[in-house]
Amino acid sequence: MGKLITTSKPLILQSKFLCFSLLYLFTFLFLALYAIFSQSKCFDPIQTSLFSYPSSYGEHKYAISTTRSTCSSPVIFSDYWDVLKEIKRFRKNSSSPTRIMRYMQGNAESFGGNLSTILRFSYFDHQNDSKEVPCGFFKKFPINNSDRLAMEKCESVVVVSAIFNDHDKIRQPRGMGSKTLENVCFFMFIDDITLKGLEHHGMVSIKSSEYKIGVWRIVKVSKEDLYQIPAMNGVIPKYLVHRLFPNSHFSIWIDAKLQLMVDPLLLIHSLVISENVDMAISKHPYYVHTMEESMATARWKKWWDVNALKMQMETYCENGLQPWSPSKLPYASDVPDSALILRKHGLSSNLFSCLMFNELEAFNPRDQLAFAFVRDHMNPKVKLNMFEVEVFEQVTIEYRHNLKPSDGSTVKKLSRTVKTKRAEPDLLFGAFQNLMFFTALCCDSPRDIHFDFISALDFNVQNLLLRIKGCKGFQAFYVSFDFGKFGYWMFDMASPIHHTRIEMKVMRMAGTSDRLPCLDVFPGAANCFVPSILEQPE
Repeated sequence: MGKLITTSKPLILQSKFLCFSLLYLFTFLFLALYAIFSQSKCFDPIQTSLFSYPSSYGEHKYAISTTRSTCSSPVIFSDYWDVLKEIKRFRKNSSSPTRIMRYMQGNAESFGGNLSTILRFSYFDHQNDSKEVPCGFFKKFPINNSDRLAMEKCESVVVVSAIFNDHDKIRQPRGMGSKTLENVCFFMFIDDITLKGLEHHGMVSIKSSEYKIGVWRIVKVSKEDLYQIPAMNGVIPKYLVHRLFPNSHFSIWIDAKLQLMVDPLLLIHSLVISENVDMAISKHPYYVHTMEESMATARWKKWWDVNALKMQMETYCENGLQPWSPSKLPYASDVPDSALILRKHGLSSNLFSCLMFNELEAFNPRDQLAFAFVRDHMNPKVKLNMFEVEVFEQVTIEYRHNLKPSDGSTVKKLSRTVKTKRAEPDLLFGAFQNLMFFTALCCDSPRDIHFDFISALDFNVQNLLLRIKGCKGFQAFYVSFDFGKFGYWMFDMASPIHHTRIEMKVMRMAGTSDRLPCLDVFPGAANCFVPSILEQPE
């Protein structure tokens, strides 16, 4: 009788749990080795803190919440390492641009040369590359030589910001890759008042010849030889970045009220390179027409000289400023949010920046007012990506400006000591003073235009609605009032009805001597309108 021969499985195979454990182990090792030896790496963010702030500085106080919890127009970011390679390749291949802009040299009383209107506009059509373009620097930009050399050595991408009159706080960018600081320069321009505040918090020493806070190299600008208005000094690095950093191929301007939340290389690639544009800038969250922004500038006292604002708008409208319409596409709006500007340095973007700076020196540093006029009239045209507001809100965090000097001093800031200068009276009509109509003929044939004037009989106007009867093609109508003790108000057609209606009849007054300053902002506009009849309320 033979023996029963039995075979048993190896011990290692008798436990299902052990088998699954070994399978998991070998799979993990395989994937780990593949990731190590693979040429494609995952995004490797900077893990360490970029700067340790003193608790008294409050760099993260007073963040402004956004109105959108989700993004319906997302920006697709490419692989970090692919972006890094592409930007390096672009830098290597574009070392010798085909067209070079020549800049006007010389000395003048102001940094920008204080150019006349006719002279400024003569440079908008740039057909001859040998023609020199005025672009600031008619005075020496007052920084030390070590900073100047560092700026000239900055290649590839530069991120620029500025704080003048201690108006904001320095904040470190977030979400940066491990190789970003090797390929991106960060420069923050400040004045003596801001430097004093930083020293007060122990963040820098005034005795030092060079300053650095986290990723930002701090460049002190002596404003004695520049502009008395701090905001105008901030315009220099904002719009003349291509001249301050002549060897950089891309730049990002970010207002100091913002904190960058996305790697600058990814932003440049997604918003500029992938879109094949010269510049990328956000749309304004509320306004589309330049006149809307000009009214808000006066209404909310963003600029103190209302009469100068009026003169600026008259100048632009007399020289062809048009309201936004679909005919301006692909330009999606006439009003940007210029707190974040991304540029590819080249002929078109550099020309746009120079022309913008000249307009800002001529009028005021409110760059949204000159934006559409320069963009629409310059040649060659600038290719522009005006991205959605929600994209702007997703890639940055906005904070409130400083409400008081950070060094604890009681010195008042310049912006608070300037008193608002009202527009000069152009007309005295009944109880109205300074009734200006930013309008023009909007119909194909002359006719009466009626609109609803919403007010009490004492003309304490708070709201205005325009109702155009029998007028096709109407787009916008802007009116401003100066009521003395009642204040200065400007209105647009979006204001709601809340008060008794008074219908004012606006008649076409051809040849009258009582003309108002007329801004011909509509095609075919030929005549101004003046009020002639005030009827009783309905």
